[in-house]
Amino acid sequence: MKKRVYVIGMGPGEPEMMCVKADRILRECDTIIGYTVYVNLLREAYPGKEFLTTPMTQEAKRCEMAFEEAAKGKKVAMVCSGDAGVYGMSGLMLEIGASYPEIEVEVVSGVTAALSGGAVLGAPLTHDFAVISLSDRLTPWDKIEKRLACAAEADFSICLYNPSSKGRPDYLKRACDILLQFLPEDRICGTVENIGRQGETAKLYTLGQLRDTEVNMFTTVFIGNSMTKEIGGRMVTPRGYRI
Repeated sequence: MKKRVYVIGMGPGEPEMMCVKADRILRECDTIIGYTVYVNLLREAYPGKEFLTTPMTQEAKRCEMAFEEAAKGKKVAMVCSGDAGVYGMSGLMLEIGASYPEIEVEVVSGVTAALSGGAVLGAPLTHDFAVISLSDRLTPWDKIEKRLACAAEADFSICLYNPSSKGRPDYLKRACDILLQFLPEDRICGTVENIGRQGETAKLYTLGQLRDTEVNMFTTVFIGNSMTKEIGGRMVTPRGYRI
């Protein structure tokens, strides 16, 4: 029987928002590996496990660590926030896994921030939408600019991940400037910070107001399409059902 390593999307951080299968495997596994910030959210819920972490920018090392531990016969889980396949580790794990043919990789889905944050705001993504990360650590900024422009021109609702950091304090403003070339200043937008965790906050803005709003890496940003509206303080993008 082949050894196996699991790549698990742990959701936004609140235990109740983790998928049942992900929780079951984490309870059964011997070792939990991941980015330090995410693993620290799990320590209390899964006592007695071996926890191994690496800081940001050491993703490949983290993956190799998971395979090496699995090769020892341990049941290993690599955890990611949200869903492992949405800006997560599943792709890299499968790439590196090609060098470990004796170990199978199973990807376990989770709830990504577009969905959990959308639920907090109301229903901003009920129709077609695009998800774009503003981090240019792995994607050139000119490509991000093109994706923003194309999504705006196509009238997608847009969800922005990684909108700002200490090294990129003005990236949301830069993104809004691109969007404002195609969208009106009064386009409804929203932000959710610390989804499913202590300090969760949600706010609605116009696109013009969003441009000058301070956000951080724990904020998910939503820009509505031409049909999006505010209903009772909630952000709603109609699907088009007859009422």
